[in-house]
Amino acid sequence: MNALISLLGAAIVTFCAAWFVVPVALWGLRMFGTYAIVQEGTCRVYVLFGKVLGVLREPGLHLLWPRLGPQAALVNWLGTCQVLDMRLDQQYLRSQPVNSEEGAPMGIGIWYEMYISDPVFYMFKNADPQGSLSANVGNATVRTLSNLPLGSMLEDRHAMSQAVRGDVSPKSVEWGYKLGSVYIRKVHFRDVGMIKQIEEKVVNRLRQVTSAITQDGVNQVSIISSTAERQASIEFGKANAMRPKIVGEALQKISSDPDVANTMFEILELGKIAESKARVTLVPAQGSELLAQLLAAQPKSA
Repeated sequence: MNALISLLGAAIVTFCAAWFVVPVALWGLRMFGTYAIVQEGTCRVYVLFGKVLGVLREPGLHLLWPRLGPQAALVNWLGTCQVLDMRLDQQYLRSQPVNSEEGAPMGIGIWYEMYISDPVFYMFKNADPQGSLSANVGNATVRTLSNLPLGSMLEDRHAMSQAVRGDVSPKSVEWGYKLGSVYIRKVHFRDVGMIKQIEEKVVNRLRQVTSAITQDGVNQVSIISSTAERQASIEFGKANAMRPKIVGEALQKISSDPDVANTMFEILELGKIAESKARVTLVPAQGSELLAQLLAAQPKSA
């Protein structure tokens, strides 16, 4: 029983030591500058009595005394340790006012990225390096892109981006920043009246183009229709011209045989008589002349 109580007591003491004593001991070691842990994407700058003792940029565990000397024991008490974010940052400036060479009021939206390249310069060269860099990019945009031809301003954005980057980069290095990519994302008109005029011109031009396309289609259809009608008229004319020739040739062939010609004309005559629906009286071929006269003299029935 006593052994069990002793085991439980030892476990409780070990738990308390692991839960409270170890963190307190590590905190004490850090406060006396024994070691420091640098997180990924961060940087530690140690300053004592206005002097930079050291800069830790590599992530991981660092022993401070070999790097900073005995002053490492005092830097957390009498100095400062500034932790900087070294990751890439981005910013977008909207509608920077510029004027084209023709005098059109234009707005330019510019996007740029930057990161801290020199932590010491970043901390001591400028009180607000990020704000100063933003103002410098805006001023460089207005200064380098004003009085450009309107066509170049609307089309050649790559050259404009390179011009702004070349103007801003030297100054950003002095402030501990390194400028990354710079890109002109938007170029627009700032005058509302001018925008409406351009919209009206575009709409009118679209209407003209649409009307021209419609009229061209109608013309093409008319050309096709007239061509077909002309071809049909030609063919009908040829047919009408050939019909008398064909009929004449047929009649000539029929006339070469008198029996066939007489028979054909008799058939045609009988056909005409049948079509006229006239009253026909058949008289025997061997009948007397008197019978024919009597039949002809007989009055027609109503």
